[in-house]
Amino acid sequence: MARPRNFDEDTVLEAAGDAFWANGYESTSTRDLVQCTGLSQPSLYNAFGDKRALFLRALEHYLDRTLRERITRLETKLSPAHAIAAFFGEIVERSIADTQQRGCMLVNAALEATPQDPEFRQAIAEELSLLRGFFLRCFAAGQQSGEIPPNLAPDAAATHLLAVLLGVRVLARVNPERALLTGAVAPALAMHGLPPLPELPPEDGIP
Repeated sequence: MARPRNFDEDTVLEAAGDAFWANGYESTSTRDLVQCTGLSQPSLYNAFGDKRALFLRALEHYLDRTLRERITRLETKLSPAHAIAAFFGEIVERSIADTQQRGCMLVNAALEATPQDPEFRQAIAEELSLLRGFFLRCFAAGQQSGEIPPNLAPDAAATHLLAVLLGVRVLARVNPERALLTGAVAPALAMHGLPPLPELPPEDGIP
């Protein structure tokens, strides 16, 4: 019979995710993970597998609380065009509020992906496809309702918006200035006939 775990899984995943998020996958050592989670190395890897498996679980936990929550909330509450604008508005505000300049854990992982680990690359690519899918659904729905002009193909627009998002997240790691980030986003929204960035108060803890 398996022994019951004497730790809270969500707490451990959050602690490990914070370490990976701040330091990157490669630079986060087993010692770092042991220290931040309070578990021994055997306990940690018996529960979650090796370092990569733990990272992917921590990334999943992070995305559930951030990206996936944001997509579901905005698509549910706002019209398609305003959902896209609000998404970028929240990204800008969270980036500015992140005093540690960690950026996005998913984008950081994408920058570390190498050809030597195709499984890791595939996992990151699938999550980026989730983002592109959000832009694609909103853009297509907005064109169908007349909220977004019909002059651009939804596929091309979704790809461009994803590229803008990735660029903003990278910029925010080194220079999270409002003028710089809004200067990257605002022209892209205007080019696609989308509403301007809304003014949103930053919310601590929602990167």
